[in-house]
Amino acid sequence: MSKCFYVSTPIYYVNGAPHIGHAYTSIAADVLARFKRLDGFEVFYLTGTDEHGQKVARAAAEAGLDPQSFADRVSADFRDMADKMGVSYDDYIRTTEPRHYRSCAELWRRIAAAGHIYLGHYEGWYAVRDEAFYDEAELTTAPDGTKLAPSGAPVAWVREPSYFFRLSAFQEPLLKLYEEQPDFILPAGRRNEVLSFVRGGLRDLSISRTSFTWGIPVPDAPGHVMYVWLDALNNYVTACGFPDADAPRWKFWPADVHVVGKDIIRFHAVYWPAFLMAAGLPLPRRVSSHGWWTVEGEKMSKSLGNVIEPRQLVATYGLDQVRYFLLREKPFGGDGTISHPALVSRINVELANELGNLAQRSLSLIARNLGGVLPARGEATAEDTELRDAAGALADVLRERLDRQAFHEALEEVWKVVRAANAYIDRQAPWALRKTDLVRMGTVLRVLVDVLRAVATVLQPFMPASMGRMLDQLGVPDQARSIAALAHPLADGTRLPAPEGVFPRYVEPAA
Repeated sequence: MSKCFYVSTPIYYVNGAPHIGHAYTSIAADVLARFKRLDGFEVFYLTGTDEHGQKVARAAAEAGLDPQSFADRVSADFRDMADKMGVSYDDYIRTTEPRHYRSCAELWRRIAAAGHIYLGHYEGWYAVRDEAFYDEAELTTAPDGTKLAPSGAPVAWVREPSYFFRLSAFQEPLLKLYEEQPDFILPAGRRNEVLSFVRGGLRDLSISRTSFTWGIPVPDAPGHVMYVWLDALNNYVTACGFPDADAPRWKFWPADVHVVGKDIIRFHAVYWPAFLMAAGLPLPRRVSSHGWWTVEGEKMSKSLGNVIEPRQLVATYGLDQVRYFLLREKPFGGDGTISHPALVSRINVELANELGNLAQRSLSLIARNLGGVLPARGEATAEDTELRDAAGALADVLRERLDRQAFHEALEEVWKVVRAANAYIDRQAPWALRKTDLVRMGTVLRVLVDVLRAVATVLQPFMPASMGRMLDQLGVPDQARSIAALAHPLADGTRLPAPEGVFPRYVEPAA
């Protein structure tokens, strides 16, 4: 039986266009999915769009469209963004699909049957922008007297009939979950925030609305639609075939990791496990949240005109270059800034000079001096063995780093080997050995090919197209590009194609 791995992004809310934060989440999840596939897992990678709620209804009205037509248009834009970012999703779910309506109705019925839903009236502060309710103590007041949520969204006092979820009953079960599974929430800082929130006491949660109709109907309750977050979070089991326990994809549940932004950690780490507990369903294994990007040190905003369109970034710098930069530049859980100088530095120094030039030098020497034929592994020195062993350990090292979503650490570990290989080629000077010791020259170049193969193999999830081209030039057959295949050396005498540069340097366009 194959090993299963299930990773998800949040489903993106269709009230606005895709931006770099959405792309970052999707690329991070994509790296996990691709690495697990390389490592022999059967992977299910889910992304999609969240299409209900008052905010979508308002945005549609402002655009002069009905909500479904508006959602269709924006969802297609998000799918295009995922495709342009090289995201290898296995399913793209939309919450307006019939399968999701059926799934949400069944989740509601199970929670209700367990006694965790009751009818009452909701009175409180509600932020349409966040689709969330807030306590008075969480609010601040703007200079004009408008009350604001912690996110900065304006809130309004609402009173309407509502079904409630007995969230208060899950305070202790949730605290027990966090204690018994300390890595259920990553990074640790987010875990501490959630712990503090839950320890502060949980109030029952309003989970239906009657003041608008754009949502999934509550079973047997005319006039009520489901709270958008109950609807949205349930997508993760809908895509696995819930409520059909015999569905082929049900084997993937529970999810191994939900990748989310830090602004929605509460919904995923508090509400979602509580809903699942109430319904008697298994809990996801982890919620891993990332920080935000700023632009040249400033927060992105439409008013500043600095919102980054990810597809434009790719058009300027290249897809794999952008994928690499986003996961290399900052720790996954922290905030970071995108700047032109930082991008150019990563592209020209690390990709073009350190990795690209290493491959070009090594393969050009083989082409010029060995007829483009892969040399045999000769008698190894201690230095040869040390470098080859470091490269051989990369798969295990990356497995550990990526299993805790430490993408930047994973890339730094690869670059330690890249830098060591550059130092090695400079010390060994195979261009000089050509005149004094052809056998030793061949051995050195073979070490470099073996190291480059290991590096390119483990970097495939980050930069699929570029590393595919590098593996082509190293003579690695398509069926030998998995992690397991690294245990089997390339055949001596393999004829290599003419070397070509993989990473062009970024050159500033002429003024």
